[in-house]
Amino acid sequence: MRNTKVTLAGVELKNPVMTASGTFGSGAEYGEFYDLGALGAVVTKGVANVPWPGNPTPRIAETASGMLNAIGLQNPGIDVFVERDIPYLRQYDTKIIVNVCGKTTEDYCQVVERLALEPVDLLEINVSCPNVKEGGIAFGQNPKALEAITREVKKYAKQPVIMKLSPNVTDIAEMARAAEAGGADALSLINTLTGMKIDIYRRSFAIANRTGGLSGPAVKPVAVRMVYQAAQAVKLPVIGMGGICTAEDALEFILAGATAVSVGTANFTNPCAAKEVAEGIERYMEQQGVDDIRELIGAVK
Repeated sequence: MRNTKVTLAGVELKNPVMTASGTFGSGAEYGEFYDLGALGAVVTKGVANVPWPGNPTPRIAETASGMLNAIGLQNPGIDVFVERDIPYLRQYDTKIIVNVCGKTTEDYCQVVERLALEPVDLLEINVSCPNVKEGGIAFGQNPKALEAITREVKKYAKQPVIMKLSPNVTDIAEMARAAEAGGADALSLINTLTGMKIDIYRRSFAIANRTGGLSGPAVKPVAVRMVYQAAQAVKLPVIGMGGICTAEDALEFILAGATAVSVGTANFTNPCAAKEVAEGIERYMEQQGVDDIRELIGAVK
């Protein structure tokens, strides 16, 4: 038996494959396709302290090798999440990672505090939300703000805290170190790259929000580079994501230094993508004579 188990901040996953927040809801729509117990973890859509309506439509546009989205973190809020989504996910033999969003530090801390007594395994803090107090710049684009919010969230968190880093920065290693200094237990990256699409016939923006987050295969080379840089910069485990469609894609991230990987946009075109990535990693290990997945983490030369 090949050992595919990895450990993230003291939490053991049966394999390194999870879902990327915002692409998997809270699992219910995908549970109809396969047993979610095939995954190391399910990462939920962003959860806020109150329901968020999200951005006006249209808010998705296809691009070459990817998509733009400006959903605006629409979600029903923590009350519905606790009542409806956690019990659903608990049916499966997989770890639950809750993605947390907010507009102020207090918003994040309220959700984290509320989840302290809930049966979830890790918290992923989405710092790509605009910081209302700082005039709209994302928490994740300013190292001091990132360190400060990490430190605050850690005061309320009972579960290990993963800080999800934005790629829309000059130096990803600086951001990784700021999250580590704030007490983060793990990092995940990358979130989407800011992009724009224009309809030349209507002479209007393809997305009502004008800009959106670019995801999918188009961002993978940038994501692999940033995961490598972050893994080199800190001693924390790193979860890599950005354009993973196949086991081969996932293995690039693992070799670059990722302990685990998240499959996102690929779920929209192939609902079984994450399960197939997990199976493909195991096949690769057999073909290559790798007994333990940990032999591959950061093994690029």
